[in-house]
Amino acid sequence: MIRFDNVSKRYPGGKDALHAVNLHMPAGSMAFLTGHSGAGKSTLLKLIALLERTTRGQLFLDGENLSRAPKRRIPMVRRKIGMIFQNHRLLFDRTVFDNVALPLVIAGHRHQEIGRRVRAALDKVGLLGHERAFPITLSGGEQQRVGIARAVVNKPKLLLADEPTGNLDPDLSRDIMHLFEQFNQVGVTVLIASHDLDLISRMPYERLHLEHGQLLNSGEVAMA
Repeated sequence: MIRFDNVSKRYPGGKDALHAVNLHMPAGSMAFLTGHSGAGKSTLLKLIALLERTTRGQLFLDGENLSRAPKRRIPMVRRKIGMIFQNHRLLFDRTVFDNVALPLVIAGHRHQEIGRRVRAALDKVGLLGHERAFPITLSGGEQQRVGIARAVVNKPKLLLADEPTGNLDPDLSRDIMHLFEQFNQVGVTVLIASHDLDLISRMPYERLHLEHGQLLNSGEVAMA
């Protein structure tokens, strides 16, 4: 599903945020991306989502070479990906329903299909009764669940999560991780950047450890 071949990323005027990274995640696998703040975790996820482009090396997603993908391909590639952020990035002037529906509206789905999919996504994250609420009225954990529902509403092949439990208490963090496990169990590939080593150590998934932009372990993720 994901393959990095000697990928490096250098920002203008700076050092390499990632250096010669080799990584392979097969479809349907789940793994955690760990490392100190500034190690390159967010950069690696942004490269996969085409929020940033590689400086050197080749990056493949679902068999497609993203390093050579023209700009016009970016929207189609992103339809395969659900992206979840630590700070939720919700639209606070829109309802929960409208926030979750946004990817479907952009993709041009019919109104009836949008309603069906949004309600199904909210049901999966336990928020079916909150579709008319505004995000500001929800707790931090509920806001994160809205972000997850938005990420999965388009039925992506891949879920990327950048510190999704960073602002949550331990109980809520476990609940959120359990949701990711549920999506993985139905075939979605899941890659989660996290510094919550205590929580990760209790879960049976591989860890990919970044340090100063370099992947220290083999970068080969096995199927669970």
